[in-house]
Amino acid sequence: MSLPSAVSNHRYSPRLARTALIAVAAIGSLLVPSHTAVAQTAAEQPRTWELRVASGELVPAGTLRNSLRDAQVTAVQVSYAIRPSLAVTGTFGWARSRDIASVDSPKLDVFTSDIGIEGRAGQWFANHAVTFAPFAGIGAGARSYNYRSLDVNATHNVAGYGTVGGELGVGRVGLRLEVRDYTSGFKPLAEVGRASVGNDVVIMAALRFNQQRPALNK
Repeated sequence: MSLPSAVSNHRYSPRLARTALIAVAAIGSLLVPSHTAVAQTAAEQPRTWELRVASGELVPAGTLRNSLRDAQVTAVQVSYAIRPSLAVTGTFGWARSRDIASVDSPKLDVFTSDIGIEGRAGQWFANHAVTFAPFAGIGAGARSYNYRSLDVNATHNVAGYGTVGGELGVGRVGLRLEVRDYTSGFKPLAEVGRASVGNDVVIMAALRFNQQRPALNK
């Protein structure tokens, strides 16, 4: 079954619609200017390009829990800050899972590549020892499932996500925490049965280092 026909069998997903609405609302609230945010970020110099290597966990939900095992994830992210409150982020992720619906639970690589937009709020507690900068976003891309050692064709699917998170800053160290709710097409790995829509949650964390230590309020 082709991917377009698989997706057309599921024209409406209440969970995807709910996730998208929440993400859009969150982005809107982050983009609304406030005197506090402007005052806190007036001295900030936005970084135009950002490169991160994140790690975390992929947690299948719903029917996918019958096919996939929880998996460790490694992701490379590149962000371009259009302005301090808006960025475009591309992500390539690799999760090491297993097909628990098959005999011997063969190893399964789950590859995700996508691009999306992030709405970013002003930094909270600016110029203090600990800062926090929340964000929310939506995006879309592709999801592929490939057996690591079996001679079976990989399956490819369209995927969309909503994300929320924030960056915790302590001195020169920034810790970015992110939770993504993915909804994607899912073709049976055994190539038997109809394609469906699956859902999973990806939790990631990444470290970065500032060139200068923020000045503290006295």
